[in-house]
Amino acid sequence: MQSFKVRETIVELLTRIEQDSGYSHLLIDHEIKSKSIPSKDAALLTEIVYGTVQMQITLDYYLSPFLQTKKKIQPWIRNLLRMSVYQMQFLDRVPDHAIIHEAAEIAKHRGHKGIASFVNGVLRSVQRNGVPDTSKIEDDAKRLAVETSHPEWLIRRWVDMYGWRVTEDMCHANSSQKPMSVRVQPLKISRDRAMDELHELGFETRESGFSGQGIIIDKGNILKTWLFDEGYVTIQDQSSMLVTEMLQAEPGMAVLDACSAPGGKVTHTAEKMENKGSVAAYDLHAKKAKQIRQKADQLGLTIINAKQGDARKLQTEHKQESFDRILVDAPCSGFGVIRGKPDIKYNKQEKDIHQLAQIQADILEQVAPLLKKGGLLIYSTCTVDKDENEHLVESFLAQHPEFVLDETFFGELPPMIQQSPGQSATGLQLFPQTFSTDGFFLTRIKRV
Repeated sequence: MQSFKVRETIVELLTRIEQDSGYSHLLIDHEIKSKSIPSKDAALLTEIVYGTVQMQITLDYYLSPFLQTKKKIQPWIRNLLRMSVYQMQFLDRVPDHAIIHEAAEIAKHRGHKGIASFVNGVLRSVQRNGVPDTSKIEDDAKRLAVETSHPEWLIRRWVDMYGWRVTEDMCHANSSQKPMSVRVQPLKISRDRAMDELHELGFETRESGFSGQGIIIDKGNILKTWLFDEGYVTIQDQSSMLVTEMLQAEPGMAVLDACSAPGGKVTHTAEKMENKGSVAAYDLHAKKAKQIRQKADQLGLTIINAKQGDARKLQTEHKQESFDRILVDAPCSGFGVIRGKPDIKYNKQEKDIHQLAQIQADILEQVAPLLKKGGLLIYSTCTVDKDENEHLVESFLAQHPEFVLDETFFGELPPMIQQSPGQSATGLQLFPQTFSTDGFFLTRIKRV
């Protein structure tokens, strides 16, 4: 696929991500598969799309002195400028003159000569004068927002919750790559054997300290291995694995996963149960419930019954005190997974957090009565916002004396997490910078 076509595809993708609030990773995957883009071109496309979305606020700041026009710039033109400046500032494999020439050609092809002249002029001015210096921004929060490309309101919110240092470290971590991690299917293969097989294939791996099934991959493409194709390993972040480890599901138990898509935790749960017992899995969307069934089939797990269902209405499906273990991995703002889904930080507003916290509270309120006396419930989210995490759990416990925080939870955390800075009286907040994982909150509640 010629370079021009790849970059024109990038412009299309960036515009769709921005206008349709589409998830970048899903759109990229679909585009690569539907157009059969070769792996070398796919890698470049992925890098430029992710990088441009990740650094969007920074790129707009860089471009602002050169866009002194009263006319509204069409979204595709702005994205063409963003991706070009991203390549000029953050990548070094293509010389600036080639980037500028190609951008002008795309502008001419998609628009007309006047647009091509405008794009060429802006990018040549950037090349000639250099981008503005962010160190001259006097307000600390605004400077951090521009330098790490996070909305200013979000930075100020995090500073109020966690202080400057944690916020600064989190923003920089969100702009970096994390290593991939996978989980072995222990009913098919041991972690040691899987690591030996990967080593034979030229991979560089490490054991995860979060889960006895976890492997961190420092080098190698797991998607191109028989281990992945045949369901011997599945991709899952370490923090997500920890959730299931702390659920302590055992063979023969009745377990409920109330919000189970895309299926990583529920299949991990079935593996921990040695495929003995029963796991009821629900998702609001029938399509996602079907994906869970497909994932379970691929891993050879037969105890998962995945169905469409609203977690707030599961008392119509099950009697009270039906389950030994319950997992509520609640829908959330997703601010812990910005590294992998950078568009999240632009698509959410403060009001969304309050709406989500109400949904989370409703789910917990409706699902908790389904837990047996003496049973355990894990509440988790992939976000770092206290209103969705600590504050919500505190409120629930205050209103329900029959549920208490399981005091053994902290002592049973893996040794490497025991001294984590994210521990509070209510649970564990994992920050992306601490262990190079997703940001995650989890806690364990017991019914007495």
